[in-house]
Order: sequence, then structure tokens, then C-alpha cells
Amino acid sequence: IVREGQAAIFFRDGKALDAFGPGRHTLTTANLPLLVDLVKKVFSGDTPFTAECYFVNITDLLDQRWGTPEPITLRDEVLRMVRIRAHGTYNMQVTDPQLFVAQIVGARGYYSTRDIENYLRSIIVNRLTDLLGENIKSVLDLPAMFEEVSAAARVRLRGDFAALGLTLKQLYILS
Repeated sequence: IVREGQAAIFFRDGKALDAFGPGRHTLTTANLPLLVDLVKKVFSGDTPFTAECYFVNITDLLDQRWGTPEPITLRDEVLRMVRIRAHGTYNMQVTDPQLFVAQIVGARGYYSTRDIENYLRSIIVNRLTDLLGENIKSVLDLPAMFEEVSAAARVRLRGDFAALGLTLKQLYILS
């Protein structure tokens, strides 16, 4: 049973075979019971044919937090060199659950929410650091540019998130 706001990704032999939306789904096999019994006897009661199912939340994930783990060093026309920290929030949604599981679980081996949050945070901080380094003349001008920097960061991050099966809906710089 897949609940509303979820998708279930069915894996067999290491391949994502299908994504199931909300509802009741019955998985059937074409194997004959006689053949299954024979295979179990050959493999000491364990069948070598296993399957996995990953459940993915596909609702909007609101108020996800990001922040710089250490200060970012920037060149400043007024102060010469500055070290700044930044933090904010973002909203996203898993829009391609099969791609998300393949890229996050299959390719990177991340299973916990904390690992995924840290990975996404590192992408955001990387793009934001690059954006600030290219466009900010003085850190004194930065508070007046939060909205513009947020919009530019969203544009740069959309491709990164889409490659993971995610849609970045909003990104906010709080300070």
C-alpha cells in the first residue's frame, strides 16, 4: 500500500523497475510454485531472487535549513578581505522518485535524512559561494541584495536539483 503523498520504487536485481503512486498494488511473479520450491531447496531455503522497495515522500518539503559550516572568504573592495557566514531555508519536492532513489541511494549510498540534507546543503553552499565571489563588490552591499542573490542562486541550483529528481521551489537567505 502506497499512501497519499508517497511513491514506492520497486527494485529487483539492482535495477529500479517501476514507481508506484498512491493506492494498493499487487506484485505478482510468473514463476511456477514448483520452480520456486526447487530453487529454495538448491539454495538452502533462501531464494536468490530478492526485491527491494523504497518509499519516497513526494509532498513539498518546507523549511529545509542550509548554512555555511565555516566562514566563506571573499575579496571586498572596501574592507579588502572578509569572512562571512550565511544561512537560510529552502523548499523542495521530489518530482522524479525513481531518479531520486537511483542518484541518492544507488549512486551515493545515502540512506538517512541527515546524509541527504548535508549533501544538498553542500551543493547550495558551493553555488552560493561561487555566486557571491563573482558578483559582490562589498559585503556592505549584501543585505540590500538578498532577494537578487536568492533568485540567482535558485536559477543556478535548479539543474543540480533536477539531476537528483528534485525541484527547488524556493531558496531564502535569512542572514
